[in-house]
Amino acid sequence: MTKPFKVVVAGCGHMSNTWVDYAKGRADTEIVGLVDIQESFARAMADRHGLVCPVFTDVTDAIQSTGANVVFDVTVPASHYAISTAALKHGCHVFSEKPLAESMPECLEIVRLAQETGRTHAVMQNRRFDPRIRAFKELIDSGSIGKPGFMAADFFLGPHFGGFRDVMDSPLLLDMAIHTFDQARLISGADPVSVYCHEFNPPGSWYAGNAMAVCIYEMSDGSVFNYRGSWCAEGVQTSWEAAWRVTGERGTAIWDGHDEIYAEVVAPSDQTGQFIRKYERINGVLPDMAKIGHHGCLEHMFDSLLNGTKPETDCSDNIYSMAMVLAALESAKTGRKVMISDVLGA
Repeated sequence: MTKPFKVVVAGCGHMSNTWVDYAKGRADTEIVGLVDIQESFARAMADRHGLVCPVFTDVTDAIQSTGANVVFDVTVPASHYAISTAALKHGCHVFSEKPLAESMPECLEIVRLAQETGRTHAVMQNRRFDPRIRAFKELIDSGSIGKPGFMAADFFLGPHFGGFRDVMDSPLLLDMAIHTFDQARLISGADPVSVYCHEFNPPGSWYAGNAMAVCIYEMSDGSVFNYRGSWCAEGVQTSWEAAWRVTGERGTAIWDGHDEIYAEVVAPSDQTGQFIRKYERINGVLPDMAKIGHHGCLEHMFDSLLNGTKPETDCSDNIYSMAMVLAALESAKTGRKVMISDVLGA
């Protein structure tokens, strides 16, 4: 039986193993080619996963030789623009690792090309596909705390990666913050309007560039999002999912980034004259999710193709998460508040 999804995997480094594992588990999907600038990496990937398919060093050659209709872009960020545009021009849908691209002109061109070709381009934002963040979002969306006015995320970790991150100018904002920014958009259901950002490199940092940042975003629903992040925080570290607080008209919702998800809301009893009101606790309820993380995001992307709908992380939406990163960098550089519309060229 012919399988409708014929996939070329571009980029055969460590991360692509997760993508290949997922594709191999789909009955309607066949990996028809592997691409890497180091052909030996592609051959090693084929051997490791028992794949019987040709290997290439150029994605266009791979598409034309195999008749692929989906490209997994698991290459380094600097290659995303070239891989995505080549794949879209040759009639393929693209599922890409983050970021969408390295600059806003490149991001906008990918969005334009996807619309022009009628193909889907979606970005891997695996943190959306976690039952805990969905429970937290539902707790807020249910109206339990009333209309939200403020959202805060604390991200404090101290990973000693070594390698390219240690010499980047802005390792936190450029390499990691988009995950938390995208989470903020999911939780709030709002898009960014403006940002003021101060980034710096604190004492004890092992990074050459700025490893800490504080950002204040005005959001499209009138709320404010405050991000405090560090990639050189030793001790008392947060989850990789960050620690969250959302305050609303009638209460506050908390997610510690682990398993603590709850709200405290004003108790319904008469509290006339109370200096500090009494509160009651509402616990978040985890939804059932068959697949989570990378596999959950990929499942959603394929489901969207089958249903003819746009995935949550379609490039036309994900560009706002990317704009949060690029606007924050511009604000830190200029020392002023930056409008997101200016970054998007709108």
